[in-house]
Amino acid sequence: MGLPRPVLLRRVTNELQRCSGYIGSEIPFDPNEAVFPVEITVNMENVPAYAKTDGEIVQIKEHTYKLSINEEYPYEKPRARWETPIFHPNIMPPEDGGYVCIKLLDKWSFGSTLLSFIKAVEHLVMNPNPMNPFGADICVESSEFFLHNETKINASVSFGRS
Repeated sequence: MGLPRPVLLRRVTNELQRCSGYIGSEIPFDPNEAVFPVEITVNMENVPAYAKTDGEIVQIKEHTYKLSINEEYPYEKPRARWETPIFHPNIMPPEDGGYVCIKLLDKWSFGSTLLSFIKAVEHLVMNPNPMNPFGADICVESSEFFLHNETKINASVSFGRS
């Protein structure tokens, strides 16, 4: 049995406000209109990763995934489904199910938050673990790519003018 509905809605509202602060834009959520499962579309920009297009591996920086939470949250972990092309050992492309494999999901607890989940996915995108790929062919192929090419992804942020 999950939290009482008013407590759950208050928690989700508060967590989404924290997420909004982190991502820099409001995540619209009206607790009075909430129907579970609640599905949140997360768009990530300027987060470097790779995709395979027409046999060629190209760098991409924009990604989308759906985060779904049900009425058993926070006792039950949210679910994530990737929606944009990606060449990654730990994230299946949409055509293979879009599953996201992150340790946070394995260690989910009542104290875990949506913000920590979003940050963990962001970290995973930029730091693939080729030693633990999903079994999908494309994930195994990307694991080999990262292991044999020792590809590193670097990103930097600058503000103002030098």
